[in-house]
Amino acid sequence: MRRNTRCFNLGKVNIGSDHPISVQSMTKTDTRDIEKTVEQINELQMAGCDIIRCAVPNIDAAKSLKGIILKTKLPIVADIHFEYRLALEAIKSGVHGLRINPGNIGQKKRIISVVQSAKDSNIPIRIGVNSGSLEKDLLEKYGYPSADALVESAERHLSILDELDFKNVKVSVKSSNVNIMIDAYRKLAKKTDVPFHLGVTESGTYEIGSVKSSIGIGSLISEGIGDTIRVSLTDDPVKEVKMGKNILKALGHFENGIELITCPGCGRLEIDLQSLVEDVEKRIEKIKIKKTLKVSILGCVVNGPGEALGSDIGIAGGRGKGQIYKNGKIYKSCKESEIVDILVEEIEKINL
Repeated sequence: MRRNTRCFNLGKVNIGSDHPISVQSMTKTDTRDIEKTVEQINELQMAGCDIIRCAVPNIDAAKSLKGIILKTKLPIVADIHFEYRLALEAIKSGVHGLRINPGNIGQKKRIISVVQSAKDSNIPIRIGVNSGSLEKDLLEKYGYPSADALVESAERHLSILDELDFKNVKVSVKSSNVNIMIDAYRKLAKKTDVPFHLGVTESGTYEIGSVKSSIGIGSLISEGIGDTIRVSLTDDPVKEVKMGKNILKALGHFENGIELITCPGCGRLEIDLQSLVEDVEKRIEKIKIKKTLKVSILGCVVNGPGEALGSDIGIAGGRGKGQIYKNGKIYKSCKESEIVDILVEEIEKINL
């Protein structure tokens, strides 16, 4: 059961509880380098990314967004810190959204100018509260970046936009501490109907960051909290997108695509399962499925057949032989060397 939120558009992507949860990532190129940034955005789009955020540290980066937007198809969000003029320039460049904390951009007239410009251009704003950049008075009040401190900061920024009658808002309350992050979102969920962008900030390398993000983001989504997500990794952003999509798949939050079910392997294996799975992953990576498809690849004579029967299509193998399961029934037997070719062929047929 999703938490009910207000809804709005971010470019061509619908945000809020009436719509699918979106996967976001952030470019790691210099935004002023239009060609490299476009190249990375296209790679992220191929991986299934829905929304892209670009850092805007200076006016040249803000102006470069125009060229990036002309050459890409995904909604672009400008990431702004403190300098209101960068937000105004990014809006002129045609961005589809802003990530900015209104309370941090100075005098009220500056806030009003940014909000009015966003209104005129129908651009939503994400309030991005982060444990690493909390207001000094909140750190003094709470002693550390606690969940309550994150929530109070978010409420401050939300109140500014409420006073200006700006409704197309989403908010994030990120922490590198998974428990604090989860607690903050839970508490804020009781106070507002604004959509949430989920993430564990500065989660680390793929090895640890994928675990922290899966626990933090996954726990909240399983409770119905969350409308867009980003897995933040010290790694290739394509991995962020794939991990984000896998979190959603694991919790049943996807409308189409292939969900692979594979066993971990044990002493009963009589087939080179790892090579088999890697081969299938490469072969199906670019197949665009029009429906949800559960595909099992099992090498165990104990659990394999049962798992394969519970899938839309699956294979179980051993001793040089394989069985193809389709719609809960044994479809055909084959040689081990033929398994991948037959599986991929059947997936492509299903997709017609």
